[in-house]
Amino acid sequence: MSHDSSAQFSALQLSDAVLDNLQQLGFQQMTPIQQEALPHALAGRDVVARAKTGSGKTLAFALPMLIKADTNNYAPQALVLCPTRELADQVSKESRKIARWKENLKILTLCGGMPIGPQIGSLEHGAQIIVGTPGRIQDHLRKGTLKLDQVSMLILDEADRMLDMGFKDSIEAILSHIPAKAQHLLFSATFPDDLESLGSNFLREPVQVEVDTQHVKAQISQTAIQIKDDQREAVVTGLLSHYQPESCVVFCNTRQSAEALCDTLRYQGFSALALHGDKDQKDRDLILARFANRSCSVLVATDVASRGLDIDQVEGVINFEMTRDAEVHVHRSGRTGRAGNSGWVYNLYKESEAYKREAAESELGMQMQNDRAEKWIDVPFAPYKAEMITLQFDQGKKNKIRAGDILGALTGTVGLSGQDVGKIAIFDFHAVVAVRFAVSKQALKALEEGKLKGRKVRVRRLG
Repeated sequence: MSHDSSAQFSALQLSDAVLDNLQQLGFQQMTPIQQEALPHALAGRDVVARAKTGSGKTLAFALPMLIKADTNNYAPQALVLCPTRELADQVSKESRKIARWKENLKILTLCGGMPIGPQIGSLEHGAQIIVGTPGRIQDHLRKGTLKLDQVSMLILDEADRMLDMGFKDSIEAILSHIPAKAQHLLFSATFPDDLESLGSNFLREPVQVEVDTQHVKAQISQTAIQIKDDQREAVVTGLLSHYQPESCVVFCNTRQSAEALCDTLRYQGFSALALHGDKDQKDRDLILARFANRSCSVLVATDVASRGLDIDQVEGVINFEMTRDAEVHVHRSGRTGRAGNSGWVYNLYKESEAYKREAAESELGMQMQNDRAEKWIDVPFAPYKAEMITLQFDQGKKNKIRAGDILGALTGTVGLSGQDVGKIAIFDFHAVVAVRFAVSKQALKALEEGKLKGRKVRVRRLG
């Protein structure tokens, strides 16, 4: 790593407490987007930044927002709008970590798909920073449970995605509640025309920031496979049998093809789950938790899942069906090869879909490698199971269950070693934990017979 002094956080006139905390969190040097955006954002300028997921953009807007927040004032002073609940949760989690040096700072997440009552209760206690989805923020404004008259900073994260999802009117309605002198930071991977027109209404002499994303491409290999219609599933099975990835996302263009492919893969013996917009929020949360905790190795998804996924590292991406939107292709590909890891992307297309390949190559600025369908169809069939399995508890946050309680029960009562226990995710009314497949029977039996926090809980195995 080059130690260019201008890329050090110490180049930014930050307090020692902030610098120490960043160092403890492992932020050694600024990423290109942080280096470009932070000086302007800290100086109070409006910033429009072109940045992709995984570029370090959260820190680029969270740091100025957290430094500016006044903990003696309990009114909301910063609002972050995100397209999905997954992304909002991720932004809140990251912001809380970055804010560790600052005592008594409250960050509140307000998203749809969650009961509104508890959110109203939390708002009554006050919070300096609100992170949420446009629809739910609007609900609170309508009810009068959220006041934005003291907001001095508005951040739009993945602004293009919010417009894709039809949130333009909501965003404009929310903007009308925010003081005109507030600072605005807008982060977006692409700049469609309707984003330009939205921005022109509220941005004041914004600094435009765009970083070269070329370095990301080198780590991801792109391979194209021309297929006939009846070869698609066989090629996917061959790729999975050969690579045996711990985590891989297979993209489909419709809910129907995602469900059909997922059924085929499960029947063949792969650990696969389907994720698409028709699943309700609870199911989506559980599916993502199981994919993140490595108890499902293949996520068959529509483009609902191409952004905002908080997954550490996806080994590869298979485009079962290529998208006609080249920018979406880039987002799909960006699920792999993150944080300096390498990744692979295989693209299946029929002769009549060659234009999709060409559009993707032009957007990526690279030629894909060619590969033959027959090579993958001939790979010896080798289905494999994920090494973890998920156990679900019927109690969660609302029952005061914490991750430590579950870890304690598994390592203490059940006697598992820390290596046998994977990620734990706590939701309002349930919780999930990954345990190694080899010890899952023993763990389930002991938990069924034992207690959690002195209470009997129901536990079941998912999968």
